[in-house]
Amino acid sequence: MALLRFKDIEKMPQKDRDEKMKELRFELVKAGVSANKTNAKTKEIKRAISRLMTLNNSVKEALNKK
Repeated sequence: MALLRFKDIEKMPQKDRDEKMKELRFELVKAGVSANKTNAKTKEIKRAISRLMTLNNSVKEALNKK
């Protein structure tokens, strides 16, 4: 899995971001992550999910202010 950088996420259309979010969540579940077990791959998946969520929330917030 390639690293997902914030600047790359910003360039994605909303539809692609939603698809990527679903894909990452499925991959996390597939990895069988428990609360006690983490490794570098699961850590990077979690970071990518949080980056996507952060951008989505900031976009929603900006739209609500208008």
